[in-house]
Amino acid sequence: MRFDSHVVDLLRVATNLVNTQTCRHAGGRPAESPTGAALRRELATVLVREGREPRVEERDAKVLARFARDARRVFEAAADEDFERAAAATNELLAWSRPAPRLDQHGSVWDLHFHGPTDRLGDGWAAGCAAALALAIGSERAGRLGVCSAPECDRVYVDLSKNGSRSFCSVTCQNRVKNTRHRLVRAPGR
Repeated sequence: MRFDSHVVDLLRVATNLVNTQTCRHAGGRPAESPTGAALRRELATVLVREGREPRVEERDAKVLARFARDARRVFEAAADEDFERAAAATNELLAWSRPAPRLDQHGSVWDLHFHGPTDRLGDGWAAGCAAALALAIGSERAGRLGVCSAPECDRVYVDLSKNGSRSFCSVTCQNRVKNTRHRLVRAPGR
């Protein structure tokens, strides 16, 4: 199964939500999750669409924080190739976020979208992102969800490469690991 652009977008948002709110280390440095107004501003940046930044209220931030914590479990299980645990975590996420599929028209095309149990921003994004994670875990691409393998980085990612061999959250972490290996090989006395 190939992911359509809507699912890819939801997976990217899910990844950004998890990374914004649950990382302890990012790129070799300690990471602190923002709180309060700073968190709401960061979430608005993650959720910006068509140049419009949404207003994220406290209730939305709480729902998206719950989503991030629960979604991290999905990414971690998939990274460990424990797809039974990933499916169980995804089912728990689906149970509380309750995505409702609906066909929405964009021009002359109808697209399948997932809506939340209410029209609130946080509910809608949590439901849509949960549905996207379910589509990923329920496909042959379940192994494309991962956690960065670089030391001191626990950022998550979705591997959209052709060969599915990604193991780092970014080129920065990949280069950190390569540089460390290179220095070890070139170290005197080796």
